[in-house]
Amino acid sequence: MSKIKTVKGTREFYPEEMTLRNYLYDKVRSASQAFGYQEYDGPFIEPLELYAAKSGEELVKKQSFTFEDRGGATVTLRPELTPSLARMIAARQNELTYPVRWWSFGPFWRYESPQKGRTREFFQWNIDIVGVASPEADAELIAVAATFLRSVGLSPERALIYVNNRRLMESEFDALGITPDKQLDVSGLVDRRSKMEPARWEDYALEIGLTQSQLDGLKKVLGNNELWKKSDELARLFTVLEALGVKDYIRFDPNIMRGLLYYTGTVFEAFDVSGSLKRAILGGGRYDNLLADVGGQPLPGMGFAMGDVVVGIILQEANLLPEFNATPAQVLVTVFDEKLSVQSYALAAELRSAGLNTMIYPEPAKLQKQFKFADKMRMKVALVLGPDEQQTGQVVVKNLLNGEQSQVRREAVAQAVKGLLNNA
Repeated sequence: MSKIKTVKGTREFYPEEMTLRNYLYDKVRSASQAFGYQEYDGPFIEPLELYAAKSGEELVKKQSFTFEDRGGATVTLRPELTPSLARMIAARQNELTYPVRWWSFGPFWRYESPQKGRTREFFQWNIDIVGVASPEADAELIAVAATFLRSVGLSPERALIYVNNRRLMESEFDALGITPDKQLDVSGLVDRRSKMEPARWEDYALEIGLTQSQLDGLKKVLGNNELWKKSDELARLFTVLEALGVKDYIRFDPNIMRGLLYYTGTVFEAFDVSGSLKRAILGGGRYDNLLADVGGQPLPGMGFAMGDVVVGIILQEANLLPEFNATPAQVLVTVFDEKLSVQSYALAAELRSAGLNTMIYPEPAKLQKQFKFADKMRMKVALVLGPDEQQTGQVVVKNLLNGEQSQVRREAVAQAVKGLLNNA
């Protein structure tokens, strides 16, 4: 029988990969909770119509894992979380305390072409503040992102957060004579600029209906790094980011637009500025109109998302991956022979009751083989309960780091092992 392969674009998490996934979860939880955000989650399967209103045609029609359930409804594996968040808040809109600060870390699926930095199955951090519309709230969320980057060892020399404002850009589009019905296409054009060859990008601009004069004006706008001074929102935003101690991570960039349709104000993306990967580490923005589209009363919101794939590659390239521990148990109880195996299991249970993660060798074997196993698993202490020890009520405690061993009374073993581990 031929081997059954994984579904294209999905991932297998061996213990080494789980170390990174859990590390990222711990770091996003710490960054979120440092600012007072609460953890939540939504369904993994959603009605397709939830995304149809605001997520954009490409996400709904081309990137969603869509299928018909047995009841005939069209559903999809969730490609993002913000619409679910909006629906959840709308369902209890009059019961919640505002502003709502929520975060989540869970699995998502998008039917895309797998390549470096992109898989069809990924884990994503989502974090939002809902119920307040101010540049100060925007700054807080951007500061959460910067706090995370700092916590995983990515300095401003390695990673930066680029910020723009859609209202600012729309006013610039107006000044160029770009009509409102074309501005959505132009926003998409700006969003694609870094992903296309310059000549092809300019051709595409003309194809969607810009005049040469408008294209020339747009290029000037996109090259103006002082443009933010026209925006009171951005001026306030940068002032607060400085007060929050993260201004060194922040840069203004008029080329940042974000692809999703529901963004209305501040938008931002973080990038690795010195590595090989040009994909965004994280990105988000203000989405003041979304709640009304899922049955609630309009509420302002701000949020961002970060997938685990890109940041994992960047941490690997920067030699910032967490250390892999072969086992969470630092103690091995050996099994001397079949007659004493039950006593060995009882000893292991005693150690666990004392708060020590303890593994037992699953069958009788030569002690040297069991010690070798413990060494490969990077364990620190091995215990031997042989006939002599059983007779005298003692246990041999072996320090696997230096090879020293001693005999300890059975009732004092847990304390002796804790002392070894504390001094290791």
